[in-house]
Amino acid sequence: MPTNPSIAVLPISAPVMGRTDIVHLTLLYDERDVALVDTGFPGQLEQLLDGIRSYDVDPGRLNHILMTHQDIDHIGNLQTLVDNAPAPINVYAHFEEKPYIEGERRILRFTDEAIASVDRMPDSVPEAFKQGLKRLMLNPPKANVQRTVEGGERLSLCGGIVVIDTPGHTPGHVSYYHQPSRTLIAGDALTADNGVLRGPDPHSTLDMATAVDSLSNLLGFDIERVICYHGGVVEGDIRTGLTELIASAARSE
Repeated sequence: MPTNPSIAVLPISAPVMGRTDIVHLTLLYDERDVALVDTGFPGQLEQLLDGIRSYDVDPGRLNHILMTHQDIDHIGNLQTLVDNAPAPINVYAHFEEKPYIEGERRILRFTDEAIASVDRMPDSVPEAFKQGLKRLMLNPPKANVQRTVEGGERLSLCGGIVVIDTPGHTPGHVSYYHQPSRTLIAGDALTADNGVLRGPDPHSTLDMATAVDSLSNLLGFDIERVICYHGGVVEGDIRTGLTELIASAARSE
């Protein structure tokens, strides 16, 4: 029986429109399984693999990838990881996200208008960058999803992981609760700012009202730490922080 499940945060950085953006992937591992939650920006594979190795984990042992949702900064290295793995990797995602991750449907943010807007970027943006971005939007990474998940499921990986429905950022967004460490892997359901818990980003959330309503789904868990994909780790009185975020949203309606 596997013992001593561990959890680690992998910060991955990439240049995005003249600035450096950092996202925070989660690595879970024990003697039997190595699981990664989300895969970072496209083209950052070596940085990701170096992060895994920094915890004395062989990337070749990676056998599970848990997706929170479809966005490009989350699926960026998924296809490369799956295609080049020495053994099969099981990919998990909510059934509503599955067709986007598998490439059956276009990623929701990559609308015709969004793709056309690339040509209207300032002249200071190199043409090669614009064309590369358009190619990525039209042909993003994709991989088969072996297992669809939904809220309430318990995955018997790395000591136990509970799936939590947190729609709003995208329709099938999910978060994951790692039971042994009492850690919420929030994806984009929450953000953080210098160690302070914040709500979902209104600029990137497709349905803000639903995203705020989803925060109530987190209150039933004994959370000691939150890993926000954008913003990093938050520790402390998480329940009070969540309650205040929900109350603040209600007052602003």
